[in-house]
Amino acid sequence: MTSIFDPRVPAAAFDEFLVDALPAAREQRSWTEADGALPSLYLSHGAPPLFDDGPWMRDLHTWALSMPKPKDVLIVSAHWESAPLSISSSAAQTPLVYDFGGFARRYYEMTYATPDASALARRVAGAMPDSEPLHEHRDRGLDHGAWVPLKVMYPLGDVPVLQLSLPTHDPHRLLDLGRRIRELREEGTLVIGSGFMTHGLPFLTRESIASGQVPSWSRDFDDWAAELLAAGDVEGLARYAADAPGLPYAHPTVEHLSPLFVTLGAADEPERPVTTTIDGYMMGLSRRSFQL
Repeated sequence: MTSIFDPRVPAAAFDEFLVDALPAAREQRSWTEADGALPSLYLSHGAPPLFDDGPWMRDLHTWALSMPKPKDVLIVSAHWESAPLSISSSAAQTPLVYDFGGFARRYYEMTYATPDASALARRVAGAMPDSEPLHEHRDRGLDHGAWVPLKVMYPLGDVPVLQLSLPTHDPHRLLDLGRRIRELREEGTLVIGSGFMTHGLPFLTRESIASGQVPSWSRDFDDWAAELLAAGDVEGLARYAADAPGLPYAHPTVEHLSPLFVTLGAADEPERPVTTTIDGYMMGLSRRSFQL
């Protein structure tokens, strides 16, 4: 018996996924000015097990195909907490960051050689005030919170990608950061906040994972977030530290929640009800993902 956590052949599901995904990606229409602003996305990303989860990969790719192919992607990942505000290398084919451990060798040999993103880097820098200069880490590639989902969404690797660091976990400062990059969406940039709606890994057990049980703290937090997102209650979400049920377990550290506020800030109408594109649970953790 195998599972996405113990596949017989690592990433065999990804190989199977590519059979249909690559032809569809080649047919995807590119963004034009007539399309207007692209949406702002929050996605719950997967570590290497995503490459062994066929249905989840198909969901992500279908989501990507529902939009024109972006001119470029600006992504904020839970896995790069750095102040002052920074961007990853804008050079083409910068090597990836394999910031995970204990997986099969194949996952460390995967590549995602995206094109030059220097034009996007200049536009991002221009969107920042003089009080918050932008630093480019010229030797830092995309971490797994960025390249793992994007390798599924845009498997041709033909879209320039730039990663923006998380300089703070203060919701209002992150909302402001999202507002600064909002106009980039009108120029064909897809803005993505990449985290996980619940991420209480220390509180999962082998028994709960094997049985497919969803811990009450994960379900309670997800229900709370879903209700506020449906109501467009941005301020309610920003009060998660005081109000969210199950928070110490759902987010013992909050880096997987923080990108959500960049997504909301980058939206034209942050208080408009969101469109949930992916829901359900993986290993008891909420995969809720949405766009605005």
